[in-house]
Amino acid sequence: LARQQAGPGAAVDANARAAAARLLRFFDTTVARHHAHEERLLFPALLEAMAGSDAVCLRELTRGLADEHRELDAAWRRLRGALVRIAAGEPASLAPDAVDALAMLYRRHIECEDKELLPMVARLVADDELLRIGRAMREGRDTG
Repeated sequence: LARQQAGPGAAVDANARAAAARLLRFFDTTVARHHAHEERLLFPALLEAMAGSDAVCLRELTRGLADEHRELDAAWRRLRGALVRIAAGEPASLAPDAVDALAMLYRRHIECEDKELLPMVARLVADDELLRIGRAMREGRDTG
């Protein structure tokens, strides 16, 4: 979705409405479920599998990522109202700073997951447990 600035009374084109609707669906369903699955399935499995000195590091890492989920949710909510209006064909403006903030938060979050969380998961969580978690996450994503 381009950073389209629509002033009062400006028409919202079909492409902007469709893009806004896709973003709403993605963040309201896929992203929300992904965060919930990580916290309900993956983080506990990782903490259960930890050994020795990993315990403190893993608790801090999973707590920090869960806290970031709340921060990401708050950043999303700052954009959501304008996207709802755009999806409905009403004029609205997306604040560039809010868009940039959400993108920056997600880049940082994904980088942490890729560099810190996922290597620990691969090292500590048993393959059969990872398969179970992956299946549960896919099922949750596909059913909602």
